Amino acid sequence: MLAAILRAAGLRVGLYTSPHLVSFCERIQVDCVAVAEAAVAAWVARLEEVALARQASFFEITTAVAFADFAARGVDVAVIEVGLGGRLDATNVIAPLACGVTRIALEHTDYLGDSLEGIAREKAGIAKPGVPFLTTEPNDALAAVLGAAARGLGAEFMRVDPAGAAGLELGLVGPHQRANAALAVALAQQLPGRFRPDEGAIALGLKVARLPGRFDRRGRWLFDVAHNPDGMRALVAALAGSPLPRPVFAVVSILRDKAWREMLTLLASAVDLLVLTRAPSAPEGRAWSLEVAAEWARGQGIPARVEGDFGNALHVASATARTVLVTGSFHTVGDAMACLPGLAPLG
Repeated sequence: MLAAILRAAGLRVGLYTSPHLVSFCERIQVDCVAVAEAAVAAWVARLEEVALARQASFFEITTAVAFADFAARGVDVAVIEVGLGGRLDATNVIAPLACGVTRIALEHTDYLGDSLEGIAREKAGIAKPGVPFLTTEPNDALAAVLGAAARGLGAEFMRVDPAGAAGLELGLVGPHQRANAALAVALAQQLPGRFRPDEGAIALGLKVARLPGRFDRRGRWLFDVAHNPDGMRALVAALAGSPLPRPVFAVVSILRDKAWREMLTLLASAVDLLVLTRAPSAPEGRAWSLEVAAEWARGQGIPARVEGDFGNALHVASATARTVLVTGSFHTVGDAMACLPGLAPLG
């Protein structure tokens, strides 16, 4: 949303996000044009020697490629999404114009710790001296943790009203997007000089903003990458506010290290049938056990069907349902988009 606002203001905007759905090139875009595969190959070749010498991680190399590409393509400003956490993230080498945190949820606990307060401190690590640091975190205690950590780093801490974008039309669907929009608007308003958009650009940017895989309707297909309980709650809320043709079948594949039991319970309350499957690109060590998931679902009285073959799961769901929801992870949505004609984000 912030990138769309800045584009609407006439700026040339870089956007760096992760992970991708189908093509690696989705991660690095300038004015909605993804980096070319040939450019990625050229940058990696140029960076390979120093990357190997420093034992750089995949994400560190990707971040370096993104920054190099943005410089080469002459962006005016870039919107950079933190990969994981904040304090030790590769993206944290930049000197930002403003920083933002939406809300805190239990995620990546093996790296960030298993407490919301600890995760908040990690995320606040992106704060910089004299730079506005904004959050829409609704929990007072967690907002206080974010504020204390940000001020400790010399940042200008501001708490944003999650309803701050009320009355503006959003291109992205779901109640949770209101708070995200409020943060995008507040960040835009904190930018200095020529980077600060006017009200018209803000309204237009929010209206046209789209993000593949986030309550993304394509005919009878609906894609949402909800990959943790917080994301699944947001999806269920969006479903409640957007009546869909019934029956709704959900094709679901969740990584085994996620809270999949809670996620399935939430999802089952909003759809007519769960079609449990396994996304082909899910890492072998993190793929869930269909047998365990199916047995648990039956024990909970959740209507579920198991289809081990991913393509067959999509076929079975689409043969009967009027709406097919694909969800559970980026792997699940990306693999579905890759094998359904014309639905990949880049083409």
